[in-house]
Amino acid sequence: MTANTAHVIVGAGLGGAKAAQALREQGFQGPLVLIGEEREHPYERPPLSKGYLLGKDPREKAFVHPRQWYADHDVDLRLGATASALDPGAHRLTLSDGSRVDYAKLLLTTGASPRPLQVPGADLDGVLYLRTLADSDRLKTVFRSGARITVVGAGWIGLETAAAARAAGAEVVVLESAELPLLRVLGPEAAQVFADLHRDHGVDLRLGVQVDSITGESGTVTGVLLADGTRIESDAVVVGIGVAPNTGLAGAAGLSVDNGVVTDERLRTSAPDIYAAGDVASARHPLLGRHIRVEHWANALNQPQTAARAMLGQDVVYDRLPYFFSDQYDLGMEYTGYVEPGGYDRVVFRGDTAAREFIAFWLAGDRVLAGMNVNVWDVVEPVQALIRSGAAVDPARLADPQVALESLIPG
Repeated sequence: MTANTAHVIVGAGLGGAKAAQALREQGFQGPLVLIGEEREHPYERPPLSKGYLLGKDPREKAFVHPRQWYADHDVDLRLGATASALDPGAHRLTLSDGSRVDYAKLLLTTGASPRPLQVPGADLDGVLYLRTLADSDRLKTVFRSGARITVVGAGWIGLETAAAARAAGAEVVVLESAELPLLRVLGPEAAQVFADLHRDHGVDLRLGVQVDSITGESGTVTGVLLADGTRIESDAVVVGIGVAPNTGLAGAAGLSVDNGVVTDERLRTSAPDIYAAGDVASARHPLLGRHIRVEHWANALNQPQTAARAMLGQDVVYDRLPYFFSDQYDLGMEYTGYVEPGGYDRVVFRGDTAAREFIAFWLAGDRVLAGMNVNVWDVVEPVQALIRSGAAVDPARLADPQVALESLIPG
């Protein structure tokens, strides 16, 4: 063990900022270094596709803490800095400028990066992604009345950006290779709700299609060419086809990597004194009995607090159920639990799906694996209790809005 006492966090997003906060709140008084590639001080990402992008919230609302917070809490915040090499044996981190940072404990909150569209023309000006504040700023300039926006990918980011573009008065085409939006996440039963939602709001939703190339003139996007020869005139193309965990630093250092940096339930990696949290971590979940990697806000908010306590030697595990939310037009939803694609037997609906006021439950046998409430509120806690109980539930009672969810929870 090195004599150095510094605790170092690589990745200055929500996860990194929350880990720094937790370390100080848990009484760590030693040197604390937070390293981030961007020039902006740490911010949250949901506003980038929700309130800020829609123009409802000010830019400042996205930031985790005011900039002064880091100085006030003696956090050495190093922005515009990239960690280029990690030596677990020497407990040493090398930055791209050649400087070195020694650590006693290291936390990786390096997040994830958008998967690039791999077709001819994908490098044209006007092919846009959404991951950073700068990305959101750029989208705000192109989402305007009458603009022709094509969105490639009908996942959460694709649909939220499509909703923001429609709210700004743009003409929107959404392209998706699957038969329904969000099919992999929700399955066909619930995914249809989101297909109907976007079509009802004027989106030209094209499913089961493949992008052949992006067309342009003078280096700027003019349209999208589909594999069937269809051409879609476009002023901008937004790509939302998923993200990949930023595991390069960890992998090159010899840490175990498998769809993320592999950790145990205490968020410890395969290397001594190195931890991982947030989008980059493939953590063993004690309730689910397997490793999962969750790319959502709640994970980046809560997981680093467990990591910080583990770094300080406390006996903790991360066992929160995955949770995420989305706002699109007049639909607000929350999802909690975990279901692999096709890893359920049926979906039970409680409420009115046509009116988009319902709760959906994913079941294996008679056991609830996950739940999604759409325009129905204050039900996440009982849904999570149902999932955690592992108890058999009568599907008829689960579907009946007159039966209190709490009455289905054992004990």
